[in-house]
Amino acid sequence: MSLDVDWEKGGGLAPAIVQDADTGAVLMLGYMNPDSLAATQENGLVTFWSRSRNQLWTKGETSGDVLHLVSLAADCDRDAILVQARPAGPTCHLGTVTCWGDDPGPDLAFLGQLGRIINQRASAPQDASYTAKLLSKGIAKIAQKVGEEGVETALAAVGESDDALLGEAADLIFHLMVLLKARGLSLSDVADVLRARHTP
Repeated sequence: MSLDVDWEKGGGLAPAIVQDADTGAVLMLGYMNPDSLAATQENGLVTFWSRSRNQLWTKGETSGDVLHLVSLAADCDRDAILVQARPAGPTCHLGTVTCWGDDPGPDLAFLGQLGRIINQRASAPQDASYTAKLLSKGIAKIAQKVGEEGVETALAAVGESDDALLGEAADLIFHLMVLLKARGLSLSDVADVLRARHTP
């Protein structure tokens, strides 16, 4: 991926803001130079220029908590970089999800985190979790569960409390996400369809 950065503005460096590609959470801020940008693009792991050590460093090279590159973009002034990545563990050296703590971001960002959990459990033994067991039963069984949860959500909407409706809606969304995973899809793909429908 080609990136047009005006390196001269920052004396050869550009701030690089790292965002979780699934949740939208801002994970950290680092600095890149042309070499670290090239290394990031070449190996797919987010690599920075360490201003204190005067050398390249790949995030997580010691801890294993690397950042897997998804995309790169320069801002409108071409002097800052937005890095979208998928973290392999806590981003902060203090052990928190982000360098600003464990708050993953806006409430809906948790759906991205839940999608990641479903992906992890999909590759686990079927007795390791409800998700793994459900996925092992195949698409027809998962689709049946989505149908059941849809009916229960509709019934709760017309005859039960708000708490009951929220509980059923949560069950429906979870099972829908598992069904999408079983088909190799995700809520991001659904969002793409909705975006296309509502973009002039």
